[in-house]
Amino acid sequence: MAAMPQPPLPSIVDLSRVSAESIELLLNEEISIWQQRFRWDFRSSADMLRRFVGARSLSGFGLQLGNELVGYTYHVFEGHKALIGDFYLRQDYVSPSSELILLNAIVQSLAMSSGIRRIESQLMMLPQVPVSALPFSRFLSRYDRLFMEASGSVASALQPASTEFRVSFVPWREKHQEEIAHLVSAAYRGHVDSEINDQYRTIPGARQFLANIIKFPGCGRFSPTASVVAIDDRTGRVCGVCLGSIIAPQAGHVTQLCVLPAIRGARLGYELLRQTMVRFAELGCATVSLTVTASNVDAIRLYESVGYRSRATFPALVWEGFR
Repeated sequence: MAAMPQPPLPSIVDLSRVSAESIELLLNEEISIWQQRFRWDFRSSADMLRRFVGARSLSGFGLQLGNELVGYTYHVFEGHKALIGDFYLRQDYVSPSSELILLNAIVQSLAMSSGIRRIESQLMMLPQVPVSALPFSRFLSRYDRLFMEASGSVASALQPASTEFRVSFVPWREKHQEEIAHLVSAAYRGHVDSEINDQYRTIPGARQFLANIIKFPGCGRFSPTASVVAIDDRTGRVCGVCLGSIIAPQAGHVTQLCVLPAIRGARLGYELLRQTMVRFAELGCATVSLTVTASNVDAIRLYESVGYRSRATFPALVWEGFR
């Protein structure tokens, strides 16, 4: 009896050698999955990836089975660090072995890149994998993050908070951006989120973080209308901010909420969040989402108090120290 033919083994291919046509099926499925899991319109991000793949300028790897592309991941460089921008496997081919083959390819490549001392990622499509099973685990820190969502209708039931000091709430304006960068850097000093994203640690890094939110589609389309800035009436300085983006025609996303450390506990965070949710409702958003680190219990308590509930958990992975 003839031996049964062995199924093809998956292989790694460089994304610079992948055609736009071969990644099309993959991206179309990913668009559908983002919508199903997170009510997130991934089409603008997919369009950007198509353009980069078509120009042979997307850095990363694909997972190929026979002649079929069944997964991909890509990265961008930012100074001394690399960011893994996305990680996706077609649903019929999701398995621990396929995930680890693809993840190992990109982490190993980046770890050996000249000048790279740190790798960051927040991979909403990567399931919960034990740290010990991940590549370069001795250099790896993992922080679980929650994707939380609230109904847009809850905004009308939230009562305004009277803060313990005089503050004015104004819409976001470009002129506020520099002060907000200083605020973000101060608010996250020593915070767990500055371990996940080192842009929070410095003012130049915070500037870049804000620019990424405002200019690029990774966190949706930035909405000045939904974004609220708190101004201390005594000093005229920015003391808090809540930034929002539109991630689908009827879905908003809170991309940033922070206040100066010295005035935490004065209900300013609640009021900023409430006003942003009201503005999202006025824009026609049926849902509003956000992400938060699972160990940030004070923030989670605030979000739950206004109606947010956790819908998914995903890992933030940081590799550092291999140089």
